[in-house]
Parts: sequence; structure tokens; C-alpha cells
Amino acid sequence: MPQLSRRAFAGALPLSLVGGSLLGGGLLGDSLARAATRDAAKAPVVVNPFAQIRIGRFTVTALTDGYADMPYDYFPGRSAPEVERAASAQFAARPSGVRFLFNQYLVEDGERRILIDAGAAGSIGQTGQLPQALAALGLQPDKIDAIIVTHMHQDHMGGLVLGGKNNYPEADLYIDRRDVTHWTDPAKRNGAPDYLQTSFRMAEEVVRLYPRLQTIDGEREIMRGVSIIDLTGHTPGHIGVRIEDGGKSLIMVSDMIFPVVHPAATDVFFLFEQDRAAAKAMRDRFLPRAASEGALIAATHMPFPGLGRIVAGRGEMRWQVADWAMQD
Repeated sequence: MPQLSRRAFAGALPLSLVGGSLLGGGLLGDSLARAATRDAAKAPVVVNPFAQIRIGRFTVTALTDGYADMPYDYFPGRSAPEVERAASAQFAARPSGVRFLFNQYLVEDGERRILIDAGAAGSIGQTGQLPQALAALGLQPDKIDAIIVTHMHQDHMGGLVLGGKNNYPEADLYIDRRDVTHWTDPAKRNGAPDYLQTSFRMAEEVVRLYPRLQTIDGEREIMRGVSIIDLTGHTPGHIGVRIEDGGKSLIMVSDMIFPVVHPAATDVFFLFEQDRAAAKAMRDRFLPRAASEGALIAATHMPFPGLGRIVAGRGEMRWQVADWAMQD
């Protein structure tokens, strides 16, 4: 079962609490401790959280690039008031919309480090924290051996090309061929709405800056225990990643599931979804099977660390947060 490492526990605490006294005794003294407490109460909480689980020989670390609030009218299939009511019922409503996290996952087996997606890098909302999150693990981008891009929307590849350069120079890059074809097609770009133009521009930069790009055709194994699964619909080449070893598994489903609206309804979409019929068919196919198998799932935009399961009952499906911490 997943375990919380000591390092992950420390990473979840404000830096002022790591390696220091919580009681104010010793060298600080009571007066200094009280002053420090008052200052801390006034300061904004800035934490780069991460959480680690074990899947057989793999250590999987959930990281986040930040967040953005998506307006309630960004969910075709339901009206904005309906989405807001659903968010309120789940205690997830915010004045500006539904909060999306941007979770990434680092997969390590002692030999290779694979990053799943690279974040929005400041191109959307309050993002751009992935480099600091990696640094908290003692990693610089040049220590990443491979990156799997689940699809070519800006919030999944922005970190690759931030500043107009190759930010992961030692990494092999894996992207589905259908997405590469779509997002580098001038005709598709010319006919696309404004909100997709950043993704088209970034896709061209990725292809230009990453000579080690490998386009994927269909489901395949990237390395022993790490394989691609086809989840097309959200984009033409939307993929997931299955991590499996020692009788345990984790499926990273990227943008198949969005907070508040999924998994209860498969006919609710997101503004950026490009083939709604295919996206609904994909969810209709995947979600019941995941529920029947009790599959452990990682999802990019669910509340951090994005780990959960699909649970079916009383004629509907719901998201059950995975009990990932302090497990055997």
C-alpha cells in the first residue's frame, strides 16, 4: 500500500516548522517565540506540497505547478448556475469559479526519473511552481530522464518551453503522434478559437526545441512497468499513463476527470475539450471499469495530490479521495 515518506511529510510543512522547535523553548526564548508566531500569523502561507506513494519498485511523487479558478460557464453540458450549485454542495465553490490544481507526477525506480507533464509555467492562473517543487526534492530539470506529455494543452507543456528554451535538456520526450499532428497543423491553428492559440504556439516550440521528441503510436510501454494508455477525446491524442509493479498499479488519467462535475456525469465537458462525443465515450468506457476494479487514479486537476478512486453506488459514481498517507 502507499506510504508517506519522512521527506514528503517535511515537504507538507511550512519551512518555518521544519527542523525547528514548535514550543518556543531553548535558544529562542518565550518572547522571541511569541514574536515569531505573530509574524507568521501575518505572513501568507507559501508551501510547495508534495506527496509520495510506492507502487512496487516505483516511488511516485505528486507535485503541483499551482492553480487557476475556471469560470462556471466553462463546462458545456450544464449551465453556469448548475455548476455553481454543484460546487457549493461539495464545499468547492469560489467566487471566480471551480478551482483547478495543476498536478504533475514524478516516477522514479532508482535508475530513471520520468516526469508526467510539465505544468502551465505561469501561462494560466497562479502557476509556475513546478521548478521550485523539484528543487525541494533536490532535483534540477537536467536530472529528468524522460517526460510524458499527456496532451498538448498549454497547462501540460508550458514548463517545457518557458522562456523560449529547452528546459529539460537531458529528457526524452513522449507525445502521442495524433496530438503532435493536430497542434502543429497551420490550418487547425487558423480555425481555432483564441483560447487555444497559446497551445498551438507552444506545440510548435516543443517540436522545434526538443530533438529527442518521440511520437507515440498507440498504447506502448515506455519502460518496464510504465505504459501508455489511450484516452483520446479531450484532444485527438490524449493519453494516460499506467504505472504497475509488484501487484500494485496507478493510472494517471490527466484530463479525463475534472473537479465538481466528474465522475457523476459523463456528459459534462470542459471548454477546451475538442471532441465531446469521443470524450463522453471515453469516460463512459473507462469510469465503470475503474469503479469495478477499484483502480487507484491520479488526475491532473483534482485537489492535491489528485489521488482517488471511482466509487459506484445508488445509481451514480463519485470521486473517493485515496487514503494515501501512513499506509502499509
